[in-house]
Amino acid sequence: MNAPYQPASGLIAKFSRRWARMAARAPLSVDLDHGLVSFSFDDFPRSAATTGAALLERHGWRGTYYASAGYAGTDTHHGPMFDGDDLQRLADAGHEIGCHTHSHLDGSSVGEAELLADIERNEAGLRALGYTGPLDSFAYPYGVATPAVKRILSDRFRSLRGIEAAINRGPCDRNLLKSVPVDGGEAGIARAIEAAEALIQDPGWLIFYLHDVQDEPTEWGCTPEQLARVCDAVERSGARVLTVSEAMTEMGRSQ
Repeated sequence: MNAPYQPASGLIAKFSRRWARMAARAPLSVDLDHGLVSFSFDDFPRSAATTGAALLERHGWRGTYYASAGYAGTDTHHGPMFDGDDLQRLADAGHEIGCHTHSHLDGSSVGEAELLADIERNEAGLRALGYTGPLDSFAYPYGVATPAVKRILSDRFRSLRGIEAAINRGPCDRNLLKSVPVDGGEAGIARAIEAAEALIQDPGWLIFYLHDVQDEPTEWGCTPEQLARVCDAVERSGARVLTVSEAMTEMGRSQ
């Protein structure tokens, strides 16, 4: 079982992340008269592809799965990871496959050439597993971005997602979309439900991000029952649920 990597968390790292939010922005106006929600899964564990997908599909929804091909067929701290059959079933069912990096690199800790090579390797790995569809959406591993990384990836992907816990409203950054975790035990689930309920009075684009969905989740995961409660809150909010790529198309229509 692989131990989870922890990105730098000192003062310099915190300043760098704050600067990344301000620099190399690609303006995106999120001005909606209705709520939008996207469910996204990072890395991704097989439980996200089975249990997580089944919970979304029960509501007629589809999610975005940011895949790290280097994890395919392995076990990590999240449990068994996806394989080629999972990719195919998700794609056939209408879910979006998005791009992470092949080895889940912290993009702020390596050079641009190394990061780009790992993304190329990830795409090649997903193709080798049988996935033939588009890879329009990218999520930064660990949510870590730098202005340089944002610039070099901006032309390659329609959207780049981070992990700043907020709803996308008004002037936003396509190169560093905000997202809200569905993890952290009952307190974290309460915050996710509160975010969904907030869309009723103040519409925006709420992107959830998840990892494992299992009865005994990691600290970055949730139980099936917890995800079901978040889904119920989204249903009550009246928000439309779209994949990240579909939501970007929706934004394009409103620009």
